[in-house]
Amino acid sequence: NMVMSFRVSDLQMLLGFVGRSKSGLKHELVTRALQLVQFDCSPEVFKKIKELYETRYAKKSSEVTQPQPQQHRSPEALSIHSSYDRGSTVARTSISTTNIDYPVLYGKYLNGLGRLPPKVTKPEVRLVKLPFYTTLDELLKPTELVPQNNEKLQESPCIFALTPRQVELIRNSRELQPGVKSVQVVLRICYTDSSSPQEDQYPPNIAVKVNHSYCSVPGYYPSNKPGVEPKRPCRPINLTHLMYLSAATNRITVTWGNYGKSYSVGLYLVRQMTSAELLQRLKTIGIKHPELCKALVKEKLRLDPDSEIATTGVRVSLICPLVKMRLSVPCRAETCAHLQCFDAVFYLQMNEKKPTWMCPVCDKPAPYDQLIIDGLLSKILTECEDADEIEYLVDGSWCPIRAEKERSCSPQCPILVLVVNKFSLPPPPAGSSDVNGLLPPPNGNSENGKATADVVDLTLDSSSSEEEEEEDEEEDDDDEGPQPKRRCSYEKGLVSAC
Repeated sequence: NMVMSFRVSDLQMLLGFVGRSKSGLKHELVTRALQLVQFDCSPEVFKKIKELYETRYAKKSSEVTQPQPQQHRSPEALSIHSSYDRGSTVARTSISTTNIDYPVLYGKYLNGLGRLPPKVTKPEVRLVKLPFYTTLDELLKPTELVPQNNEKLQESPCIFALTPRQVELIRNSRELQPGVKSVQVVLRICYTDSSSPQEDQYPPNIAVKVNHSYCSVPGYYPSNKPGVEPKRPCRPINLTHLMYLSAATNRITVTWGNYGKSYSVGLYLVRQMTSAELLQRLKTIGIKHPELCKALVKEKLRLDPDSEIATTGVRVSLICPLVKMRLSVPCRAETCAHLQCFDAVFYLQMNEKKPTWMCPVCDKPAPYDQLIIDGLLSKILTECEDADEIEYLVDGSWCPIRAEKERSCSPQCPILVLVVNKFSLPPPPAGSSDVNGLLPPPNGNSENGKATADVVDLTLDSSSSEEEEEEDEEEDDDDEGPQPKRRCSYEKGLVSAC
């Protein structure tokens, strides 16, 4: 109420006292001053507000015939969450001509978000840290969305202005892609639960309007399974492209469905990171020394006196379970109980598109701040290039495991054995016996008394069906004995002529 009664000069003095911009119209100065009261609730600020207020109304108070001494109020009593003392002199002198409740007045000039009841303090709602977003400024702390009536569809407006420094950060930031800056103003929504950091969660029927345009909200993922409802990725909503990058105020209206659950919204100035930047950061601070990894292997294989089975080794694949390719940057979460690693490059790229942060090996949470790069396995990957699997032994050493077919092959060159099934020999001389036991050729075709040898093509497959049929026919001929020679058609013609 004190701030609302200030003139332009008083507002400029207050904003100059805290180093804020003093330029702009009166309603812009009022907005900044009310933001100051909301976010920077320090005793010095309240003392300055009270000093400016008393200076302005000192003359009016002195003209009263019997002035009542002003009651002393502590800085805590001047908080926006304090009760309104209608019996005090301060209350009578400030906006005495209007009869407006403070929540309505506050909603008119700053926002329509729910406020805490008088003299009641609740723990603040906290949002989980997102690896791909680095928070630069908190523009609006998580504030509960309070329904204004009994309607199912509610609207909650919020008005705020960016400082010149924040505008400069946005304008000078690089572009992740055309039209998308790396420094952004994002809206985050979550359940109103102060027991633990909350993940982003959208209320039903959500719609976000920035100034005069609606902002796109991530849609639902289609479900391929019958009977399973599609899921909606709840991420920070980028508002930067619809905002006024100047000293002008921006108006944001959140439309949401009131179905019993309580939600809170917050505004943040963030810098969006890429998977390549997170990978470089992980390589800088997340490498685990090979000796520490070796000690972990020994601990895993240490003999348990209560166990009846002694473990002599554990196998670890050098293939990433995500993309079935050889590991390049082996990593895993410190909370995981297994030694198997996955590739950090593909893991970060997949979570950049669809953040789940679940380990592909054990299907348990593997957030970014718990990832480590296995220094021992990184060293093994450079030394073992001809195997896709290794085995850790009890003493911490390792040995490669190759495929069975590779181990069964002889290191010497294989001997090529050629088997010729068809051959032909020249006929024995006339009048001579087969002293060597050689059979006459099965098909003894000759020209000019010279035997013709069959040509065997070694490039052909010896197991072809045609050659197998010919071999079967030859075996049958050998069993029955040599067949008589057939006369050619020329000899038949001579006999008939005679």
